[in-house]
Amino acid sequence: MTQSRIAGLGVYRPSRVVPNSELVAAIDSSDEWIRTRTGIAERRWAAPEETVALMATEAARAALADADLDPRQVDCVIVATVTHLMQTPSLAAEVAHALGAEQPAAFDISAACAGFCHGLALASDLVRGGTARHVLVIGVERLSDITDLTDRGTAFIFADGAGAVVVGPSETADIGPVVWGSDGERADLITQRETWPDALARGSLPHLTMQGNQVFRWASYTMAKTGLEALDRAGVRPDELDCFVPHQANLRIIDAMTRAMKLPDTVRVARDIVEAGNTSAASIPLALERMRRDGDARSGDTALLIAFGAGLAWAAQVVVLP
Repeated sequence: MTQSRIAGLGVYRPSRVVPNSELVAAIDSSDEWIRTRTGIAERRWAAPEETVALMATEAARAALADADLDPRQVDCVIVATVTHLMQTPSLAAEVAHALGAEQPAAFDISAACAGFCHGLALASDLVRGGTARHVLVIGVERLSDITDLTDRGTAFIFADGAGAVVVGPSETADIGPVVWGSDGERADLITQRETWPDALARGSLPHLTMQGNQVFRWASYTMAKTGLEALDRAGVRPDELDCFVPHQANLRIIDAMTRAMKLPDTVRVARDIVEAGNTSAASIPLALERMRRDGDARSGDTALLIAFGAGLAWAAQVVVLP
């Protein structure tokens, strides 16, 4: 059987940088309080012209260039997002057309912050099974559209951006088995606060709400077990790992997971959240790109990816970096 690998990586970061100081007055808070609770110093919010379609397309272009692949060679486009505000048609189909791909399969998936790792698992299996040769996986969000700037629990957390990878064939298994799941019993921990009709009747978009303390406890320890299971299924010991790239939800969660998994100090850990905030489905590729740009992630490194969020949903896999 053909194996799979990540062949290219690309991202799009919006131009507007929003420091904590812009948000504190509306929630009666401070820069120090936000940094202490989340680690976030600033985030990026999209300008009106930086739509989810534009950000996704530009991230995909960068990934294709990184993989030295022509868009016409793309067989499938998968977009993970919760902020494409049109139910249909899919954002993936729009992006495929904008790229100049030749009528590939194209569809969106909704797994919130875990969406990118879900898409990566699907793409890997499509390539390994022979259904597709090259698959674009894109995570993109404009969470600023659905953030309540007066909500003291979420106003400072969410941000915008896009990241993409090209998944293609390989002689070696460079994308490991996925460990994924869901727990709908706890769907209320992270959820959309209103239905679309209720929100529109009040002249706004629906907003996100989160029970932060419960999410922190769940993610810090339950997801550490998921990460260790992904390592085990890939046949990789913690001391053989080069990089740990968790969903950029909260710096305290990242540090707690690292401790709970007993990762050695030699493992380099992504902390893009400090300057990027929580970008949901885009956070894993954005964090990976920053590590590569800063020299903390190198071609051939072994990395553990783990994403988790609303649903509750989660997914993790070990990959070899392009």
